Amino acid sequence: MSKSAQTLRHIPPGIWALGFVSMLMDISSEMIHSLLPVFMVTTLGISVFAVGLMEGAAEATALIVKVFSGVVSDYWGKRKPLAVLGYGLGAMSKPLFALASTAGLVLTARLIDRVGKGIRGAPRDALVADITPPELRGAAFGLRQSLDTVGAFVGPLLAMGLMLLWANDFRAVFWVATIPAFLCVVLLIWGVREPERPAGAVRINPISRINLQRLSSDYWWVVGIGAVFTLARFSEAFLVLRAQQGGLGLAWTPLVLIGMNLIYAACAYPFGKLADRVRHTTLLAWGLVLLIAADALLAYSNQWTWVWAGISLWGLHMAMTQGLLATMVAATAPENLRGTAFGFFNLMSGLAMLVASALAGWLWDQFGASFTFVAGTVFSVLALGLLLLRPAEKLAIHS
Repeated sequence: MSKSAQTLRHIPPGIWALGFVSMLMDISSEMIHSLLPVFMVTTLGISVFAVGLMEGAAEATALIVKVFSGVVSDYWGKRKPLAVLGYGLGAMSKPLFALASTAGLVLTARLIDRVGKGIRGAPRDALVADITPPELRGAAFGLRQSLDTVGAFVGPLLAMGLMLLWANDFRAVFWVATIPAFLCVVLLIWGVREPERPAGAVRINPISRINLQRLSSDYWWVVGIGAVFTLARFSEAFLVLRAQQGGLGLAWTPLVLIGMNLIYAACAYPFGKLADRVRHTTLLAWGLVLLIAADALLAYSNQWTWVWAGISLWGLHMAMTQGLLATMVAATAPENLRGTAFGFFNLMSGLAMLVASALAGWLWDQFGASFTFVAGTVFSVLALGLLLLRPAEKLAIHS
């Protein structure tokens, strides 16, 4: 039996269940999100700048809420109930997209959905770290991310097929997307068992000065580099709009996220396993090189060859870095502060996402699409510079 198969056998069943929960919710979300930018621009008549603001506000909301849910999960000593609440809100938001006839209702649905994502995010990531032995964490985060990303390309694939079948009926596709969202909540309730809290465990205040001081300089460095990563990698809505600008038809726009996420899903677990064996900063640096190349290709031309090459490199970058950053947070945070640690990490990333998406939309409207991706290249180079300036021997985040 191969080493990869042996590793998969030793990953706890709860990680597999959480992976399939993520997959079902991502199928639902991406069926909607792969069409939503085009739906807003073509059907509702919203400007690209407004799309950028809405996307930034929605994603920032999710990431900012994570800090509070992470703190609550550490104080309470329970992760699963918050995850159920978060996935439940996500499921309840889906019918609103099908009913939306104004930008206000779309924004409301996006905010409810993203609040749900924010509530579940940090407790779920902390739960992955709680369930998994330290020597398998990279593989566990990679596996969950890989299954999550399977949903991220199955969802757009279903959306594209239904758009072709139903003559570009956005709302009908949005209604179908509600089904996997509610199935994921059922699986989470019945399929995931949270580790018991040790008897006599003392309840702590995670945001007290003493406890916050337990978060090391290595951890705060990971927070900082993660925020700069987010500035360089704005909303994927702009990938969809770039492809449409190159002549991709409405029904075919989900191909953008299908292609990107197919690469992401295929590579996330292998890169996660690799993170258990090699220096994390090396993988981060290579991930940034890939993002720089992706932005450069997307800035150069909207011709399909260049756009698809850029989207492919974007997906490879995501596979290399997203599970890795989560592994680095888990490695640098105390066990009983993991929820809080993931929360602060995502708070900073949320603020960066708001700035990045608003800036990307403004540059697109004022100067054209190429300037949006040039800005992404500049932020990527800045992040790579910060990464290379940090002496590797000062980091306790390597195997």
